[in-house]
Formats: sequence, C-alpha cells, structure tokens
Amino acid sequence: APEQAARMKKLQEQEKRQKVEFRKRMEQEVSQFIQATGEPRRRFQPMNKIERSILHDVAEVAGLTSFSFGDDEDSRYVMVFKKEFAPSDEELDAYRRGEEWDPARAEERRRLRELAAQQEEAELERGPTPPGPPNDYKDKYRHLIGSDAAKAAARTMEANKAYGCVPVANKRDTRSIEEAMNEIRAKKRLR
Repeated sequence: APEQAARMKKLQEQEKRQKVEFRKRMEQEVSQFIQATGEPRRRFQPMNKIERSILHDVAEVAGLTSFSFGDDEDSRYVMVFKKEFAPSDEELDAYRRGEEWDPARAEERRRLRELAAQQEEAELERGPTPPGPPNDYKDKYRHLIGSDAAKAAARTMEANKAYGCVPVANKRDTRSIEEAMNEIRAKKRLR
C-alpha cells in the first residue's frame, strides 16, 4: 500500500507539472497570437477537456474570446478570437456545424432570410386565406361520379333537423334532470 500511494503521488505531481507546462506553452501561443496583427482568430489542435479549460482560462486572462467546437470529446478544439474581431452568431453556428466561415455565403443566407420575411409579411398584409380544403374532392373523384352528379347531390342534400335529439318514447328514464338530482340527494341523506 505505501508503494502504491507513493506511485499515485508521483503520478499526480507529474500530471500537475504537465498542466503547468501546458499552461505556459498556451500563454506563449496566445501572446504570439495577440502580437500577430493580421490574424483575427486562431484555431488550436483538438485537446482534452482539462487542456481546453486551461486554454479558455488563459484566453480570458488575456482579454480574448474563446469557444470550443466539435462533436465528440476526441475532436473538440478551441478557437480564440480577438475582441475587435468577435464572431457573429452566424459565424459561431457555421463552426458548430463543422463548416468553415464564409462571409459571402453568410451574406447570401441573410439575403434569403430577408426575402422570406418580406414574402411572409406580404402574405400577412393580404389577409387570411378563406378556410377550406386545399383541393376540391370533386376533382379527385370526377372520374367516378362525373361532373354533374356531385352538383346534383349537393343541391338535394339536407341536414337532418333531429340530429342529436332522442325522442321521449325511446328514453329509458323519463324523469327530468331536477327529479333525478333530487332523488340522488335524498339517497345521500339516507346514508
């Protein structure tokens, strides 16, 4: 047990040293990035969760904006942006989808969204469409019933005026609602 504890302590110290070395290396890379004038963003190699958190911390201390992208744990990477070149929501969405950011394509998408919004607004100004089926059932069955049969059937059809009404002779219970309720209350009082 003492040997194992010593080995564990040695491994923990080694990991701690590696983290400190990694942090120093990231601080150097970030300072080089800040000094590079023509570079608005930098993409780092995929790294594990601890290394990404260290890099995010270094970027925050340096006054930069950082985001992680990628699907699974092995391929997640960090991109660091200078504050004056902070990414737009569209740019972040492109990186999240795994695409490279293309400003021309983003402008085209924005134009298409505006056009769709204008069309929707024009439809709203025209007013609501009258309710009804999207197509005429008569056209669907024209080959079966013909064109005149549907019109003749529509003219002769009348609604059943007694629909939903049950004649008194067909009812089992001929009492009124009040009588039934009074009888129920009386039974409850007897209990």
